Amino acid sequence: MDALAVPQDRGKGWYISLMAPNTKGPTFAWLDPSRLYCNSQALSDCVKDLLKPFQNESIDIVAGIDAMGFILGSAVATTLGKGFLAIRKAGHLCVETQTQDYSDYSGREKLMEVRLDVLRPGLRVLIVDQWIETGGTMKAAIQLVEKQGATVVVITYAPICTMATKIKPT
Repeated sequence: MDALAVPQDRGKGWYISLMAPNTKGPTFAWLDPSRLYCNSQALSDCVKDLLKPFQNESIDIVAGIDAMGFILGSAVATTLGKGFLAIRKAGHLCVETQTQDYSDYSGREKLMEVRLDVLRPGLRVLIVDQWIETGGTMKAAIQLVEKQGATVVVITYAPICTMATKIKPT
């Protein structure tokens, strides 16, 4: 399929065919959605599908996890008319931050960070990432948001773009 073509019949999940299959062996268990992001209609339809289960949620800000979560997260934020907060790998922000350690999908110990001047008690946050494999990265992102008093009301991800997970407010 041409990466930029939009089919006349855009049934639910039509954009999944744009995702590239894994070619790096069994260590990598996901599809690569980066080609989907090149097609504006595919990205728009994917974001709409991701947000359908959460239409009745009150969301103040969208946070995306470094780095591919930035693409999907900023598209979600734009669709919702909300701001976007980057949750970064440690050492990339030049402002005061809070850090959280985590183990990534390969088992390596890492740190992520978020700036301290945005989140506050009472803010309701939707966290977006491209996929969730072991949950370590997402768990660390949730901990960073909650350490600053904000509430994670929803997480969403695009392992095949039509799946999503909802976390109830605490």
